[in-house]
Amino acid sequence: MSLLERTVEKIYPQKSEVRESAENRLNNLAMPHWALGDLMDLAIDIAGITGSMSPDIKRKAIITMAGDHGVVAENVSKYPSEVTPQMVYNFVNGGAGINALARQVGAEVHVVDMGVAADLGDLVSAGKIINKKVGLGTDNIAVGPAMSKAMAKRAVESGIDIANELASRIDLFGTGDMGIGNTTPSTAIAAVCTGKSVDELTGRGTGLDDQQLAHKVGVIKKALEVNTIDKSDGLDILAKVGGFEIGGIAGVILGAAAHHKPVLIDGFISTAGALIAYKIEPFIRDYLVFSHRSVEPGHKPMQELLGCRKPLLDLKFRLGEGTGAAMAMNLVEGAVAILTEVATFEEAAVAGADK
Repeated sequence: MSLLERTVEKIYPQKSEVRESAENRLNNLAMPHWALGDLMDLAIDIAGITGSMSPDIKRKAIITMAGDHGVVAENVSKYPSEVTPQMVYNFVNGGAGINALARQVGAEVHVVDMGVAADLGDLVSAGKIINKKVGLGTDNIAVGPAMSKAMAKRAVESGIDIANELASRIDLFGTGDMGIGNTTPSTAIAAVCTGKSVDELTGRGTGLDDQQLAHKVGVIKKALEVNTIDKSDGLDILAKVGGFEIGGIAGVILGAAAHHKPVLIDGFISTAGALIAYKIEPFIRDYLVFSHRSVEPGHKPMQELLGCRKPLLDLKFRLGEGTGAAMAMNLVEGAVAILTEVATFEEAAVAGADK
């Protein structure tokens, strides 16, 4: 049995009895009923995911997956592929947005080379990044498949490997990405999975103007025309129109779910990874916490397909890297504090509301 198959076998829904116990406690806290709203709903989710009324979520990590995309040759991004390795060095040096926000919340940042089109051997040998390179960037999806199905499986299993390695010392996972051009494959994945039109789903990515946006829409439509995709097969979707870092994100999600750990999903690209994981094993939805809603128009229907009516934050983020996940870690900690630290009416000897 493969690593992917063994992992999927360990994923099952949240523990309903723990969710019920958490809800009962929250219903009796010494405050007006459900006065802390969405944070109380989040507390139930974290209890259900971890199977504990006292969830331990102090040890936090953002896994930032990096990879390049052959479709950049179609001029779908305002930036060249050279920016991807340059940003990896910036992550390692602590100067990126994710570094600042992870420091603020006390989270580790693990940078993974899933398929950067550059030699990052110096960073690997220095132990500064994790080497899971599947290839030197994907092939151009406007011409044919992004990768072979074997490569797609390898990408997903690489993410599972990382989750397995970290699970013994990390309580709360966050996903992140870096890859110039990766909103294009992510939009293609969104179109395949949601059934919505490419025109409706495609956004401006790094800041495309109207003419560039129209060109990007055309490239994505072409990718969906030249690739015959099995919409029920997550690995086939990934192989045809995905990315190495998107597969790695899917693997981290599957691995974390197998260990019953909550996963904070970052933005548009991370949600594409979540869609791939969902197509492989639908029960992963029970382990997802949606940190924020990107300004990319396709993000909302992607989240809705995964069961998210409203994410924790809506701050007009469009950076990726794991920044939204890092910000939302503060809210997860707050939700757990409500569940574990606020007294009930009985514990506080406070009179409850009249029935």
